Amino acid sequence: MQSELIVLSHLRWDWVWQRPQHLVSRLGSRCSTWYVEEPLTPSPDFSGKNRMNYTRVDGLNRAWLEIPEQGHHVGFFDDVLPDYIAQLPGLLGEPAGERVVWLYTPLALELALSLNPTTLVYDVMDDLAAFKDAPPELVVRQRQALRRADVVFAGGRSLHRSMVRQGRKDTRLFPSGVEPEHYRCPTTSGRAPGQRPVAGYVGVLDERLDLGLIDGLARALPEWDIRMYGPVAKIDPASLPQAPNISYLGYTSYADLPAAMAGLDVALMPFALNEATRSISPTKTLEYLAAGLPVVSTRVRDVVADFPSIVHLRNNAAGFASLCRQLGQRDPSRGPNARTRDLLKKYHWDAIAAQMARFVFAASLQEPEPVGAEATA
Repeated sequence: MQSELIVLSHLRWDWVWQRPQHLVSRLGSRCSTWYVEEPLTPSPDFSGKNRMNYTRVDGLNRAWLEIPEQGHHVGFFDDVLPDYIAQLPGLLGEPAGERVVWLYTPLALELALSLNPTTLVYDVMDDLAAFKDAPPELVVRQRQALRRADVVFAGGRSLHRSMVRQGRKDTRLFPSGVEPEHYRCPTTSGRAPGQRPVAGYVGVLDERLDLGLIDGLARALPEWDIRMYGPVAKIDPASLPQAPNISYLGYTSYADLPAAMAGLDVALMPFALNEATRSISPTKTLEYLAAGLPVVSTRVRDVVADFPSIVHLRNNAAGFASLCRQLGQRDPSRGPNARTRDLLKKYHWDAIAAQMARFVFAASLQEPEPVGAEATA
């Protein structure tokens, strides 16, 4: 029986390589896969009618609704959903067998149901309702998605507890993972001899970051360089702290992340402790560890729970600066220790994807029971 995987996501396929890309690239390797994104404008002067378009990339079909420029972000909102519902089924064709529809945003629930899925999956990777400028209907749609989904996954402990509290006691915990082999650092640092020490952050620059902490850290470490890799989203770029030793390097592709991390002495997770970070379980934690970097983080709940005595925790810029000076003396050729290597093996994306497939796909797509990451129900 032929199987289809149709993913409805609020994240662009070609943006920061995150949980959806890691999972979909693995789960979709044996079936026809569509990755459906929020609307976009193909060019500033596009003024035609709303229409579906798609392209073939990375072994899957990437699809989106083309719309005229709106001057603001347009997600799977009520003003475009009718176009998706009217046009996407025709683009996909009739189901040829098992059709798995995989939700990353509950705003696309109505679209998901219109595709007549044999299995509806809701993979909760973030508390989207807590994000800056989140539409108020997100809370209602999430409750509806939790009721209608056949399978619910949660990408972190805090998210799992939240989904259980909202009535889905069968939610399965699958924290995000890592490809350790991708981050194997060279035997020597990426820095030239005599170069200033470097602390860095890799990820999206948004309201989840403590900008005051970053500013204070740069001032407390004038002899260090602070490198910030990643696109700016949902905040004014003018609000980013400026200092002679802070560099903003912009979007960095997944392929280029190992080289970027090889140039760091210490990896930073300077998250604010607010509503937007209450339920996050940062993927970058494992990526930093796979690169052999010491990690300094604020006390994000899931980081404290999942990485005790592995990630170094501090509350403020002074604490971050003190640890950077201490940890920056390490030998960069040592790489991850035995405990960290075991953790990286346990949370390999291959193992996670194989286990998630067991709960979703028919027997023809199931993998043997893997050794490694273990779901917590």
